[in-house]
Amino acid sequence: MGVLNVTPDSFSDGGLYLEAGAAIEHALALVEEGADLIDVGGESTRPGAVRVDPVEEQARVVPVIRELADLGVRVSVDTMNASTARAAADAGAAIINDVSGGLADPDMPAAVLDTGLTYVVMHWRGQSDSMDALATYDDTVAEVIAELRTRIADLTDRGVDPAKLIIDPGLGFSKKASHNWQVLGNLEKFVGLGYPVLIGASRKRFLGALLPEGAPAQDRDKPTAIVSALAAQAGVWGVRVHDVAGTRLALDVVEAWQAGRDD
Repeated sequence: MGVLNVTPDSFSDGGLYLEAGAAIEHALALVEEGADLIDVGGESTRPGAVRVDPVEEQARVVPVIRELADLGVRVSVDTMNASTARAAADAGAAIINDVSGGLADPDMPAAVLDTGLTYVVMHWRGQSDSMDALATYDDTVAEVIAELRTRIADLTDRGVDPAKLIIDPGLGFSKKASHNWQVLGNLEKFVGLGYPVLIGASRKRFLGALLPEGAPAQDRDKPTAIVSALAAQAGVWGVRVHDVAGTRLALDVVEAWQAGRDD
């Protein structure tokens, strides 16, 4: 899943693709590099980010989604707003990627049901401006799994087809570095829930902590590719990344490795 931030304030590439033409050009480059899906977002969810009005969010993402869909590109919309999810579906999006798992907008489950789109349910405890204060766990993996189960139960109780759900443990969202590594070290437990699993580690702070102080966000692409390869070995459905080319190569290595084991 290639990241396309149509925003002025995303932490690693804010403003680069705010203009629709630049966004579409970048998306097509990501597809050429090996992205299977382009995740289009119009609202930053970096720590401390403030919310964007849905009207503004839709003005940013809908023209880009429509153009990409018309070109045959498979697109997901990264949004917490039901109205944006509906507009994106009308424009041709195939997946709703909601970092709040339906908690930010009470109308989201109905939008998922009405559109019939595949829905990414992420583990989430609160908005970006307060999520760091919510990063407290006694048993990180057990608590994240339990909270994801609660979201799944709520969605299915409202009529959402469980076969349409993808789960995301929400790396970096209400989680300190140690919590993220605990989740990654136990990915098989998330895969074992029986739903496709999406991992979004790309360029996040906990990877930056492995690098020299002050290193640019782009330097996190190599550790991102390694995390993606290990996640693939653990059986995840997909990885959401900024650097598609480097990650694609890492995933090709995993595929070749596994093919050698099977021969």
